[in-house]
Amino acid sequence: MKNFCKTGEGITGTAPAAVVSGQGLLIGALFGVVCASAAAGADAEMRTVGVFDLPAADADVVAVGAKVYWDNAAKNVTTVSDSNTLIGVAVAAKSASVTVIRVRLNGTV
Repeated sequence: MKNFCKTGEGITGTAPAAVVSGQGLLIGALFGVVCASAAAGADAEMRTVGVFDLPAADADVVAVGAKVYWDNAAKNVTTVSDSNTLIGVAVAAKSASVTVIRVRLNGTV
C-alpha cells in the first residue's frame, strides 16, 4: 500500500518540557511513554502501544480491565476521567497506597 507510513506504535513529538526515559508524555491528546530522555523543545520518541508500569494516584483502587486516565498535572495514572486523558486499561489490579500501576496503552486519541 503506497500511502502506509508506519504502524504508529512509535511516534516522535516535541517535548513541551524536559522528559526522561520511561516517563508518560502527553502532547495534545496523544499519550505515550518516552523511550529516551529529551530536553524541552527537542524531539522525543515515545511508545503509544504496549504494557507499561507507570506512576499512579496512590488513593485509587483499580481492577483489572478498568479504564485508566493520565492526569497531566500530577503526571500519573488515575481512574478519574474528569479533565484527564484516557490512555488505556489496567492489566493488573492496584490497591490503595500502591504508587505504580501496570497499564496497556490503547494507542488511540
